[in-house]
Amino acid sequence: MKAYRSLPEGYRESLVINLQKDKKTSLRVNLGGALAMVIVLLLGHFIVPITELKALMDLGSGAYFLRLGALLLGYVVYIVLHELTHAAAMKAVGGGKVVFGFTGVYAFAGSHEDYFDKNAYHLVALCPLVTWGVIFGALALLLPRSWFWIVWFLQSGNIGGSAGDIYVTFKLLKRPATILVKDTGVDMTVYDNAK
Repeated sequence: MKAYRSLPEGYRESLVINLQKDKKTSLRVNLGGALAMVIVLLLGHFIVPITELKALMDLGSGAYFLRLGALLLGYVVYIVLHELTHAAAMKAVGGGKVVFGFTGVYAFAGSHEDYFDKNAYHLVALCPLVTWGVIFGALALLLPRSWFWIVWFLQSGNIGGSAGDIYVTFKLLKRPATILVKDTGVDMTVYDNAK
């Protein structure tokens, strides 16, 4: 797994993925993410019945608003941590300067100077999904039952919010092992070795 600072000789652009511009694909990816969120929430029902959400109301408005505030703040913090996890993965494979931003629809971490090999890019793309999936799963099991649904909503957001990362990963699976990917955060450009 490696990141290159410049495009090696013999590589040419073969694919550009930009979910901001490709509205049709963006809609499919976002609908897939929403479906994944619903499935995760349904699975949570088999761990702690969703009817226990009503028990939060019975705890009084203070407990209810505490948990609601924790959920809202937790999701904002999670989005930042998700992008920082992408950045940490970029650095781990030898990437340089990481840029962060928000397009109004997507938060992103990217690089204007690095070209990641296929395995490195898969790590960069999926690291937040796996890392935060494990963390939220552990928290859901370890925290008191009355906090399960707060954490599980975050888990649902983690999986649904990673739909774009999952889409790009699958899109690149059948590509040759020699490809390089430049991810500016807004678009991903794939380069094939012409040799």
